[in-house]
Amino acid sequence: MNIAYRIINQASKTPNKDAIRFPHRKGDQYQYDKLSFSELHSLSDHYAWTLKRKGIKKGDKVLLFVKQSLDFPTITFSLFKMGAVPVLIDPGMGKQNLLNAIKQVRPDAIIAEPIVFLLKLFKRKYFDSIKTSITTSFFPGLDSLKNIKSQTHQSFKTEEVKANDMAAILFTSGGTGIPKGVVYTHHIFNKQTETLRDMFNLNETQIDIPGFPLFSFFTMAMGMTSCIPDMNPSKPAQCDPKSLVQNIIDNEATFVAGSPAIWTRVGRYCVDNNIKLPTVKYVVMFGAPVRNEVHKMWKQILVNGNTYTPYGATECLPVANIDGSTILSETSSLSDEGHGTCIGYPAPNIEVSIIRCSDEVIEKIEEAEFLGTDEVGEIITKGPFVTPMYYDMESKTKEAKIHDGEELWHRMGDLGRIDKQGRIWFYGRKTHRIEHDQVNHYTVPCEAIFNKNQEIQKTALIQFNNRPALVIEENTEIIRNKNLKSKLLKMSKAYDHTKDIENFFLAKKFPVDVRHNIKIDRIKLSKDASSGKLVEIK
Repeated sequence: MNIAYRIINQASKTPNKDAIRFPHRKGDQYQYDKLSFSELHSLSDHYAWTLKRKGIKKGDKVLLFVKQSLDFPTITFSLFKMGAVPVLIDPGMGKQNLLNAIKQVRPDAIIAEPIVFLLKLFKRKYFDSIKTSITTSFFPGLDSLKNIKSQTHQSFKTEEVKANDMAAILFTSGGTGIPKGVVYTHHIFNKQTETLRDMFNLNETQIDIPGFPLFSFFTMAMGMTSCIPDMNPSKPAQCDPKSLVQNIIDNEATFVAGSPAIWTRVGRYCVDNNIKLPTVKYVVMFGAPVRNEVHKMWKQILVNGNTYTPYGATECLPVANIDGSTILSETSSLSDEGHGTCIGYPAPNIEVSIIRCSDEVIEKIEEAEFLGTDEVGEIITKGPFVTPMYYDMESKTKEAKIHDGEELWHRMGDLGRIDKQGRIWFYGRKTHRIEHDQVNHYTVPCEAIFNKNQEIQKTALIQFNNRPALVIEENTEIIRNKNLKSKLLKMSKAYDHTKDIENFFLAKKFPVDVRHNIKIDRIKLSKDASSGKLVEIK
């Protein structure tokens, strides 16, 4: 089924219900532009009919660079209706990565903000495949969405698609390697929507605040109202918590989601100002492990809700899920002692296994060595929303996929174990493991030993002179500590898995990924330590 039918069906079922709201600040208050489900359906039909007349057809790859607005989801659903393929690339990945991604996917059309067309003027070779160009507002010589809205149109018949027809290309952020275009099918989008709905017991009475924009596509497809928050989605760590709290209160939001960087800031603001959020039932944080203190903080804020930390990746989501109450009552003490971060039981419809860690291509599942209970290895997943490939990146696809008959396993690129109860424990990225004296040192278990110290807020395990070492992000308490090295050595020697850590460094601010602003770039820190850019603690 074409994923757009979920919006069409909802427009028939609840035509006057708000599908999406967008905030505009007026003094100390917000006003909200709105589209009902019937308006979303009608306007996306309008766009689809007009875009088809402009030359965009079924199967065309359409590069989208549209700011958060009512137009963003409307255009996306119009492309789904057409059977065209929206291409979504994170603009924060850096100019050269962005240009390389565009060149690699060779889009047929582009719908974008005017600034993108300025880039196109000066970097023509990266855009040479594009036949149709439309701007969101005004750019000389181009048609605009504003003009398209004013044009007459006829009803549009949504294209029928096959289950495995390409629906979208979503680029990874490049936070753990080069950005890659992940191919999504209509079948995958439908299965993800159903699984997320069942996993969180969601229904059309819920109201969503999506800190990560793409999440709103799933919630609207479930019939929920999605209110876009007043924040820059490409800089979640810089969000204004006061604004987000106001968005939550104004809309009586029940479901809020996004990077831990967002909800840590919002949580601190609420605690500092003694604010409760009684309507919120779900605070869903993803992108990196969440510190236990964040779950504790939100327990003070939520009257009728809980925190959740689903695990997954662009290539396969959701994979697993666990709630904050379970973490605090059952698993946090083990995490503090270096046993990994519990990410819960596998999600519905997904199979998770642990195999012997390998940096080689594994073509068939028979070539993999499956590990037993509590053995640490590589996390692999199989199920109906494992994406089939990276677009036009055959070598990267071979590295990430394992054939199992007609099915595929996806190699998550992460390390972990499965305990006797069937719960998955996350140990960190495969590329961040450090082998020394035939012993593997994993980021999450090692960093946990130091992170639980109140003076230390954030650490990163790195490789230095072929040994494990630790970088600490500077804060006032750390700088004042006169005996820091001896205290750190005492901590490291207290545990078998950290006893080899003897070198410690300070960094003013950790480099993080562009999408969630929370995944630490440990490889860059390792290079900085080796080149003398970091201060070693003596």
